[in-house]
Order: sequence, then C-alpha cells, then structure tokens
Amino acid sequence: MRLGIRSIPPSGVAPAPLRRARRDYVHVGSTVALATVISLATGGAALSCSSDEDGRQADPDDAGPEASTMTDGAAAFDAPPPPRDAAPFDAGPLPVVCASSPCATSLVTTQGANEHSDHGEGFCALLDDGTVACWGANAAGQLGRGDDAGSADSPTAARLSDVAQLDHTCALDRSGAVWCWGTGPFLRNDAGAATAERSPVKLALPPAKSVGVGINVACALVDDGLLCWGRNSYGQIAPFDSAPHAVLPPRWIAVPPGALIHDVVVGNAAFARRTDGVTLSWGANALLARVSSLDFDPEPQRIALDGITSMDVTADSACATAGGIGYCWGRAIAEPLFNRDLPEPIVTPEPIVQIATTRSLQTTGFGDVIVQPQRWCAVGASGDVYCWGYNASGQAGDGTLEHAFDAVKVHGLPERAAQVKTTPDATCALLTSGKVYCWGSNYYGQLGNGKIRVPSLAPQEVALP
Repeated sequence: MRLGIRSIPPSGVAPAPLRRARRDYVHVGSTVALATVISLATGGAALSCSSDEDGRQADPDDAGPEASTMTDGAAAFDAPPPPRDAAPFDAGPLPVVCASSPCATSLVTTQGANEHSDHGEGFCALLDDGTVACWGANAAGQLGRGDDAGSADSPTAARLSDVAQLDHTCALDRSGAVWCWGTGPFLRNDAGAATAERSPVKLALPPAKSVGVGINVACALVDDGLLCWGRNSYGQIAPFDSAPHAVLPPRWIAVPPGALIHDVVVGNAAFARRTDGVTLSWGANALLARVSSLDFDPEPQRIALDGITSMDVTADSACATAGGIGYCWGRAIAEPLFNRDLPEPIVTPEPIVQIATTRSLQTTGFGDVIVQPQRWCAVGASGDVYCWGYNASGQAGDGTLEHAFDAVKVHGLPERAAQVKTTPDATCALLTSGKVYCWGSNYYGQLGNGKIRVPSLAPQEVALP
C-alpha cells in the first residue's frame, strides 16, 4: 500500500493545508481508545503521560485507561505535488557563535537500555571547552558521571575532555580515540555485546574520524576503512546466515568504489555518507531506504536519496534533509501496514536544514497495548524550529497540549536555532548563541533547568555547567 505525501517546494511556499485526521473510537483489550489517523507528514498522536493541572508530570506507571492504544496512518492526496523551483536549495544550519561561556556547540540524545526502551529521555551537549554535559534519565548510566543512581535535572559533566564529536553516548576526541558510556556494544567482552558503562570507556580501536552507535551495533570510520562490531541481528557486520545474532568483534565493511566516506550513522541499518552526496546502507530491510530482496542485507549499496545534508536514525526509522526538503522512511508506527521502505518527502512551512525524529514505542499495561507513535522536529532555513505529532506534554512547543497534525512553529525561543533534537516526550534546541533550550515533559529532568517532574509548554534554558 503506497500512501502519497506532498512535499514543499524549496521556495518555502506551502501547498494546500493537510486534510484533518479522521477520528474513530476503537476497542483495544478492555479499553476504548481514541485512534487518530494522520499522515507521516504530520506526525502521530497518542495518549500517554499527561500533565496534572498543577503542572506536574503524571507518573507513567499511573497512566490509567486514557493511555490506551493509539494507531496512526496516512492520508493519500489526490493532487500532484506542486512544481519545484529550478534553483537548488543549498543552505545549511546557521552557525553557532558562542556569546559567552558555558557554550554548547552540538547536541545529541542519549539512548535507552535496549532498542525497545522508552527511557532514552536525555540529552548531551558538547561544550566549547571540549567537555560534555548530560542531563535526563540515567537508568543505564547515560549521563556518564560514574553511577546510575538516578535522573539529573541539571547537566552534569561526563568524564571526558578534548572531545570533537558526539553520537548519542559515544564521543570522539581530537586524538581519534572513541569513548562510550551508557548502553551499547562497547568492546568490553572481547567482542561487542551490549554492556552498561557508568563512566566513559575507551574502545580498543584505531584512531577514528567518525563514530556512529546504536544499541546493538556501532561503526567507526578509520584511515583504513570502515569497522563495525556488535550483535549481528540485522546483518550489519556479516551475512546474517553465517552469523545469526552472533556478537562479533570489529570487522572491516567492504564498500563499493566511490568517493570518500565522511561519516556513519547507525540504527538497525547502518548508513555511510560519501563526500559526493551518495549514501550507502546495509542491515535491516525496512530501514535501508532502497529496494532489496533480503530481510537483512549485508552489502552496502546506494540508497534512493542523494545529497543528504543531515540525518537522524532510530532503531527502525530514519529522516534526512536534502535540498531543503525533509524525507522519512522505516517503521512509521507499530503496524507493518504503514511501514515505508523508501524515503518520502514531508510537508514543512519552509525549507529545512535539519530534522530529528523518534521511534514509535509499544508497551503493555493493565492488559492493554499502549502505542506512542513517532514525532518529529525540524530547523528551518530561517532558524525557526517546527515540531509535529504527539504533544501530550507540550513537546511540540506551540504552547498547547493539542496534538500537532501540521508542523507548528515553536514559540518562546529567544534566538534562532542551529540544531534540534527530540525524544518521545521532550525537545531541545541548540541556539546560534550556544545556549540550549528545552520544553515538554520533565519527568526525568529532560529540561535541564534544575527542576524535575515539572513539564513546561514554553522553552526553558538549560543550566549548562
């Protein structure tokens, strides 16, 4: 089933408004749930953790019958896409110019304890002095502070210095050493089985130029090529038939001839981006962004989207920007019918330079299946931030708790943004001044403002150390 989604032309002129969703009541288990059918372009809606009237975040364990299953889908459009401008869009994110210290230069999300976890509710920032500060959930040591004692409502310093790049809870220092913490394949058992490390550990690798990490697999770009290691559940390290689910030490990945690879991004599939705009993928079929006859394809091959300028990958879904347009693919929700194998353009109010997404989550409680669909945020060429989808804690940033069926502009940011990152329940933006602002749920201290379990509909400044 192929469902159409219209894109916005690079000129920034939006097409006709999206049709509103169809709302139905459906029975799931013993609970009547509100099912909202919406397009991939406009995000998902779910009933999950909600805010009390006094502004405190409700305990997820006390969600009750209103936190029942919600499914989302997509609406097909009859009209063809609008014409595109002849001139290509080639702008990038606005630069960060530190106004004062402390100053953040990049922003990432942390990861949960496993690929099905909903506790990856945290963020880390690379500061201009080469240190790293993290805040939010810490059940698996994601904060890198040497313990897993609990969440942090203010950024705490990870035990790192001279860092050049972050990818989730792995850091590349200026000497090329790779350091990782939290949960992941961190080479502590002579291979790459996922372990939980409370403090950053140095991985036994040659000097690297880039690192990409998922829960089960990580890859590093080194002088001699590309190394990947971890659990081979999706054929990212070796042909699946030869080593099904085996935990493997670093292995060289054979890539076809072409331009140099400059970075690597990892989920249940891995992506290597080349300097000529070509991106290669291998691993789980649903995430490959290309046609393959294999469920687990171990051969890096060119995806169906060139010129990618930014990319965000979860375990089983991905989004990217190319030519000012956002594209998404993979497992859209916990329902195979709506999976998308190839990148499809999305609707945004203006050309975008960076996009962030979450994966859909599916849990059970009180005999019911609880689905929290994906959500998305993007930075426009103007520096404005837009979000859409699930908004029960105000994480869309428009000042309401109404689910965002269209991309809505985030209100209350004092400056233009260079980057946005999002978790299922919270969103943070790195501003061009180097300040970080967050909004949405604060159950795990995701807002980094010194408070906990006090959500905010308006962006709050993170108290960087």
